Amino acid sequence: MHYKECFEIMGKDRNSYSKTDLEATFMRMKEDHMLNGQLKPAYNVQIAVENYFIVHGYVSNDRTDYNTLIPVLEKHKKAFGEVLEEVTADSGYCSEKNLLYLKENQIDSYIKLQDHEKRKTRAYSKDIGKYYNMKTTVFEDEQVYICHDGRELRHINTEKKEQNGYTQTYEVYGCSDCSGCEHKPKCLYKYNPDKDIDKNKLMKINEVWEELREKSHANIQSEKGILKRQIRSIQTEGHFGDIKENEDFRRFNYRTSDKVYKEFMLFAIGRNINKYHRFLYAKLKKFEGKLQEKTA
Repeated sequence: MHYKECFEIMGKDRNSYSKTDLEATFMRMKEDHMLNGQLKPAYNVQIAVENYFIVHGYVSNDRTDYNTLIPVLEKHKKAFGEVLEEVTADSGYCSEKNLLYLKENQIDSYIKLQDHEKRKTRAYSKDIGKYYNMKTTVFEDEQVYICHDGRELRHINTEKKEQNGYTQTYEVYGCSDCSGCEHKPKCLYKYNPDKDIDKNKLMKINEVWEELREKSHANIQSEKGILKRQIRSIQTEGHFGDIKENEDFRRFNYRTSDKVYKEFMLFAIGRNINKYHRFLYAKLKKFEGKLQEKTA
């Protein structure tokens, strides 16, 4: 009975909670003085920033940022209507669900991909086992991949995977005969020469997800995208740097997400007044980025 009550308190979206604040989730903090990976009850605070001003705040008990983007954007829509045209965020918000939401609402995505840095490496572009490094052709109105050895990987079937109410669709491609191929060790995932001698190449591709990713990646690689990433890193991350280091605001004085939200928003209002004062007396100017500065 005790375990059943615990699971009811946690819900489906998390796997821990604090006895002193049932709505808080145990999370790994960046500061770890004991160097033992200690977990502490915490909240995930999100802010939407425009020209240094905090427009919205959102408090979540989710350990990741994936599920926080859409609630913030819905909050923005409710407050200002259909005026949102672009969203800039880091790779922590990059998911198929989020990018599809932006596309359906005609919002341009400037969200960094999780493999943004990896894409710059030689290993990424030379990995012969990945579909994006294979040639493609069309056979009987179906896309066919051509592997490094010149063999065809044709469409086999379609698979669906559902998680937290969201369904992802995967197209499965495979080679009918990989026998005698000398590239198996580099092409097949975790290839074992003793067990996988008769194994054929199989790929599962989420084509919707890949299309959304490529569009967002093209946006952040453009001149406009470079400027937006600079602005986000200074304005949005700058707020958290000020709040934690300069203002030494690292712990909330109240419990439950509602009270935590109110406490943080009072703090945010104070910061906005401070920013307005600095703009008023020309101590702060709007930053629009610098193209000559390279951004990773």
